Amino acid sequence: MQRTSAWLARACLVLVIVLPLLVLAYWFVADASMLAVRANLLPSAIQKPLQDWQRVVGALLTLIPVVLMMRGLWEARMCFMQFAMGHVFTAQAVQRLRSFAAWISASSLGSILINPLLSVLLTLINAPNTRHLAIGIGTDQILSLLFATMVWVMASVIAQGQALAEENSSFV
Repeated sequence: MQRTSAWLARACLVLVIVLPLLVLAYWFVADASMLAVRANLLPSAIQKPLQDWQRVVGALLTLIPVVLMMRGLWEARMCFMQFAMGHVFTAQAVQRLRSFAAWISASSLGSILINPLLSVLLTLINAPNTRHLAIGIGTDQILSLLFATMVWVMASVIAQGQALAEENSSFV
């Protein structure tokens, strides 16, 4: 378990570094139809070529949930580093797991809130009456929220087990 935890800590660090770079690259190389689909729009919803400022603002908006996810991944990294050192059932591990769950939840909710803004941004230069506001929730967002909730519950179970172990040790 310690070797796997060390590997996972390194993987989290790589993701923290690479994710924002991938988002920026995506926004500057993706064609308008790909960006439209990302914002819950039809590929044909963007009627004019995107302007550079739209790509910059879109990238910055998209980075908001990514930064929240990066913070969660950092907490996971710190937790895995503890596991790699053999510190598994500790209060700090519980705190890191709960923090990870909270940041991933915030990232998912942020993504749900950002997508409508992206749809408006991408169609802002369209002719009047052809601009869009698209609202949508994807399975990836729902699954992220479910996963974060499961991690939170598991951290709570570990905390209860810790409390029982401490209580039992006082009787011996």
